[in-house]
Amino acid sequence: MSFKPFFFASLLTAAVLISGCSDAPGEATNLAGQDTLRILAYNIHHGAGMDLELDLDRIAKLIRDLNPDLVALQEIDSIVTRTEGVDQAAVLGRLTGMESVFGEFMPYQGGKYGMAAMSKWPIIQSTNHRLPDGSEPRSSVALHVKSPKTGRELHFVSIHFYETESERLAQAQALAGFYEGVEEPVILAGDYNSEPDSPVIAFLKQQWGFVDKGENHFTFSSFEPVKEIDYFALRPFDAFTVIDQFIVEEPVASDHSPIFIEVVW
Repeated sequence: MSFKPFFFASLLTAAVLISGCSDAPGEATNLAGQDTLRILAYNIHHGAGMDLELDLDRIAKLIRDLNPDLVALQEIDSIVTRTEGVDQAAVLGRLTGMESVFGEFMPYQGGKYGMAAMSKWPIIQSTNHRLPDGSEPRSSVALHVKSPKTGRELHFVSIHFYETESERLAQAQALAGFYEGVEEPVILAGDYNSEPDSPVIAFLKQQWGFVDKGENHFTFSSFEPVKEIDYFALRPFDAFTVIDQFIVEEPVASDHSPIFIEVVW
């Protein structure tokens, strides 16, 4: 596993903030109103790696090393037989020191299958939005969080659309409807199962700005990436300055590569 060192992203943050410093009262006020957010999205394949090992500890270590404020996780089990009957969201929350929320898709092997979101920022409310079912039931777990620095609020939504193009588009349209008229920023993060030229991404781009990954943009599969299907989408896009973004090179722990951004809000 390799990723950009934490100090590099921190230096970038410092450079952005220092460059905005001024004796002018207006600019000082603007600086005081800034928040920096480190965000991770990761489809962890219920902790089962490409080596066929079930290992939540290595997922937790990756999260701790990246030190995110918000995490969107997909393919999460809760008290399921195949994953030794543990509440994976709760375990990862405990191992990373973050507050975790599980969102159920459906009953599975004596427990539940779904997704999760985790936060270091205080959670005002969590919601598991039911989406139109496809070949499997779907939902999207969302956190309404509050900045501990400025007190401002935003919505962070974990995405895992599935399975056909028409099903994914219906799910995207339903999710957009939940946030129609919401004034606070809304961040969508995770596994869209849709490539950049798909109707799903085209629809969401009407409201959300997608973070450009650059030349290295494939996220699936983690061992030999050939598709870009995992994204961050921000609304309003111009409320954020992306100061770092990268795909984490982790070919073993899951079948997806984690994606990471750091933004100034």
